Amino acid sequence: MQGKGRSADWIAVAAGVLLSVSWIWDAMVGPPRAAMFVLGLLIVLAATMSITRPGLMASEAVVFALGALVFVLPWLMEFTLNTAAAWTSWSLGLVAMIAGVVGSLQASGMHRHRAVPH
Repeated sequence: MQGKGRSADWIAVAAGVLLSVSWIWDAMVGPPRAAMFVLGLLIVLAATMSITRPGLMASEAVVFALGALVFVLPWLMEFTLNTAAAWTSWSLGLVAMIAGVVGSLQASGMHRHRAVPH
């Protein structure tokens, strides 16, 4: 599965795409909508880097960090009263964080596997 990417990376791509278009069903407007859109695209970009370069651990850390930012976004941008948008942000942020951790573990396993002499 090395050429096709890890499932955690594809899950992060899906979370980023969903986050980018979630403003449609969450009725978001203004800066919070733009923040969710941009952060979703950045998650897609970082996860795509992880897919194309499976041993690159930095992109996994970026996916985790962006997921954490998405998770706290309802409090930072003060849209916790829009429960649909807040729950979307919390759940997709958590999914991205988990994907980043799992991807990091898989990438570090690749590094350890390469370091072991055969």
